[in-house]
Amino acid sequence: MGHGASRLRRVVREVAKFGAVGGAGVLVNLLVFNLVRHTTDLQVVRASVIATVVAIVFNYVGFRYFTYRDRDKSRRTREMTLFLLFSAIGLVIENGVLYVATYGFGWNTPLQNNVFKFLGIGIATLFRFWSYRSWVFRALPAREPAPRTGPAGHPKTKQQVP
Repeated sequence: MGHGASRLRRVVREVAKFGAVGGAGVLVNLLVFNLVRHTTDLQVVRASVIATVVAIVFNYVGFRYFTYRDRDKSRRTREMTLFLLFSAIGLVIENGVLYVATYGFGWNTPLQNNVFKFLGIGIATLFRFWSYRSWVFRALPAREPAPRTGPAGHPKTKQQVP
């Protein structure tokens, strides 16, 4: 089996793990959103931002310890900073969709709120997948094969002809 097939399997596994954590994060997000909407008087977008923040924390734990547990862990401060930066951009995308639907178009029934919250999550998820895998949870550098050694442990070199 070639390198391409192996790479494809790794990407499919990564997408599946990302999807499992992300799917659970979507449920957390929607449950918290609806809980806050039905137990407080907060405006819809404020309730959504709270739910998004809870889901971001949930997702970080899932991504770091499940989806990307084999990735570089040497620079946690950098990882966390980039995760929060890209999560904040995702939060703006996600809640921007809900804001425009609610206040721009007046679509403000509970069903409409959930539909546009879900649509915003979907659009933001595409951005998050790309940014997390590209910038946050970086792959470990490929290991170079150990140099082959000749007699007495010296590296083998090609014989040079004078």
